[in-house]
Amino acid sequence: MQKLSNQILDLRELEKFTTNLSKDISFGDIYLFQGELGAGKTTYIRSLINNLHVLNNLPKPTSIISPTYPILITYELNSKQIYHYDLYRVKSLKELEELDFFENLNNNITFIEWPEMLINLPLNKKHYLINLDMISETKRKINISFNQLFNEF
Repeated sequence: MQKLSNQILDLRELEKFTTNLSKDISFGDIYLFQGELGAGKTTYIRSLINNLHVLNNLPKPTSIISPTYPILITYELNSKQIYHYDLYRVKSLKELEELDFFENLNNNITFIEWPEMLINLPLNKKHYLINLDMISETKRKINISFNQLFNEF
């Protein structure tokens, strides 16, 4: 996945943008999505998940919603999983452990909304940090960086 700095897209351009990005996603990749409420984190992830299914000649999921209340929603992709987390309501690492969060990071594709509690954790995982900022009702500024901020656990 490419790095981006201050790319401004309208919501119609998002689909084309995520189609290209989906081609670079591999099992084991972790994507952290930051942005204020309503910035488009779930919309971005929904588009990525749909594109991954199309690229793998699979039917798109019938519904891709924010996992704010269940915290985790999974999607099957060629005998592996896409994990879609929303950590907005998670208050402790114990809650993540109860979800098998740390084990789930291996060999799957992981999308995480509201990842702030993870940024300085010792997970020893490479990840992409995607920041979405609202410019207007229909435009978003996107920054993507590749990081390995986490150390050995």
